[in-house]
Amino acid sequence: MALIVQKYGGTSVGSVERIGAVADRVARFKSEGHDVVVVVSAMSGETNRLLGLAKEVQSNPTPRELDALLSTGEKVTTALLSMALCERSVRARSYSGNQVGILTDSAHNKARIQDIQL
Repeated sequence: MALIVQKYGGTSVGSVERIGAVADRVARFKSEGHDVVVVVSAMSGETNRLLGLAKEVQSNPTPRELDALLSTGEKVTTALLSMALCERSVRARSYSGNQVGILTDSAHNKARIQDIQL
């Protein structure tokens, strides 16, 4: 079968119910024998919430620390989706970019992929 890459934006994973719907869709592709890689955004509104917190703490947040903070939104969604898949008896594991060997340049807030070390 095929390797399928799916990307879900913040609205698609904006609630626990919507994450469950994504998990159902991924599970369906897996049951058809496909390998599936899923990329998710932070839950709807989470990036703006985190950005607001950053600006409460520092009027002009440093790009490096802002990147570190904003990436937590995606990490939360990734972990929740992995849990939802496991609940559906689908083997799943969450990864961040650095855990899978994605290397970027140092242009914080707009980094470009330089290499993927598999």
